[in-house]
Amino acid sequence: MTQEPNLFSDGPDQETPGPGFAGSSSAATGRALDPLAVRMRPRTIAEVVGQEHLTFPGSPLNQLVEASGGDRAGASSVILWGPPGVGKTTLAHVISHAPGRTFVELSAITAGVKDVRQVIENARREREMYQRTTVLFLDEIHRFSKAQQDALLPAVENRLVVLVAATTENPSFSVISPLLSRSLLLTLRPLDDDAIGRLLDRAIASERGLAGGFELSPEAKDFIVRIAGADARRSLTILEAAAGIASAQGETVQRASENDGAAETEDDDETDGDETADAAPILITEGACAEASSETVLRYDRNGDQHYDVVSAFIKSIRGSDVDAALHYLARMIVAGEDPRFIARRVVISAAEDIGMADPQALPIAVAASTAVQNIGMPEGRIPLAEAVTYLAMAPKSNASYRALDAAIADVKNGLAGQVPDHLRDAHYPGAKELGHGEGYKYSHDYPHGVADQEYLPETLRNKRYYDPSGNGMERTMGERLESLRRLLRP
Repeated sequence: MTQEPNLFSDGPDQETPGPGFAGSSSAATGRALDPLAVRMRPRTIAEVVGQEHLTFPGSPLNQLVEASGGDRAGASSVILWGPPGVGKTTLAHVISHAPGRTFVELSAITAGVKDVRQVIENARREREMYQRTTVLFLDEIHRFSKAQQDALLPAVENRLVVLVAATTENPSFSVISPLLSRSLLLTLRPLDDDAIGRLLDRAIASERGLAGGFELSPEAKDFIVRIAGADARRSLTILEAAAGIASAQGETVQRASENDGAAETEDDDETDGDETADAAPILITEGACAEASSETVLRYDRNGDQHYDVVSAFIKSIRGSDVDAALHYLARMIVAGEDPRFIARRVVISAAEDIGMADPQALPIAVAASTAVQNIGMPEGRIPLAEAVTYLAMAPKSNASYRALDAAIADVKNGLAGQVPDHLRDAHYPGAKELGHGEGYKYSHDYPHGVADQEYLPETLRNKRYYDPSGNGMERTMGERLESLRRLLRP
């Protein structure tokens, strides 16, 4: 029985077909039948994209990859922590390629203590009989109980196995301290747009991918990067499906060439015998990508007019209390791949600027949504964003606090700052009391209602009023209280 070639086979690459790859007879054997995302999965640490902070020469991860079975240096166990789709499993398989390694993969979802003990026993046998190191890749380690994680400790401590554990949850809370202290914690970062773009370029050109038979238009590339959501597998899946659509449509890349007429005359005889030799690559358009992903092409340039127009409409819809319009523009920004942190910042600003003291709960809700987006990321981050936007749009509106501060700033800039009244000055430093600082100050808590009748503004601004609350929401009652306070302050 022959073993079917796969992503981790040591043999030479199978050549994948070009433009006619879908259904081609040349794809009937080997890895050509694998999905593009599988064919393009990195097999060496040099091919890993987007994790340069972990893969640089001499890094702990690089040492682990390069260490042979008998080389104890660099063979530390590691815990890979990061969001889904950033390459934790891929890195584990890359580590397994080092010579003298036996690679075992378990999932904490289905495995138990019995399975772990069996792996450890087999690892002991491999080391004693064949001088081979066992690499145990344990996916979803956070799903293991404390007792199950405890079972790994002796083997990890004695390096009977090299543990490569993957988790999407913070290991500080999901992995027991003894195991954490015996392992290196490596944090994987979400793939940025540049990393996804490089993966697409590689897939287009590589013999393992589309072998140069296609060309991705800049608009199509931007579209895939935008909707992939930092997920490498999704980006390659869309690319493969779009290539199939483009192949059926048959639109080729038109290239301008010098001396077209002379070239055609000279080369006619040569090209007649092999028309496919100089065949132009098939163009993958933005439309093909939209069809492949079932996504609508959304015209939105994150650095252009659309960016500013949509966010402007978003803020003005919240200010105008149109919750439906606000959610529409929020959706447009999310679908277009706008940075969710940027959206969250605008929501916080809107809460302070447009709702203000008419509903003091608006700002804490907006800040909570911003914090949630930073902690959980997208796509789940859209949920607290939607909650905050809905609350803000429906909340009573007032910019009185904002206007009051701007008025005060204008006075200061216009030279109306004035001297701090003597009775409010600090009287604690040496010589201050001799200057009359603090003299005559009335301690508010000694007076009824906790309010003393004294002047707090500089003389140049005596009786100046900045804050003028609206009659909306809580500011209606705040306005009444403010008038009472002013009467007590200045009887």
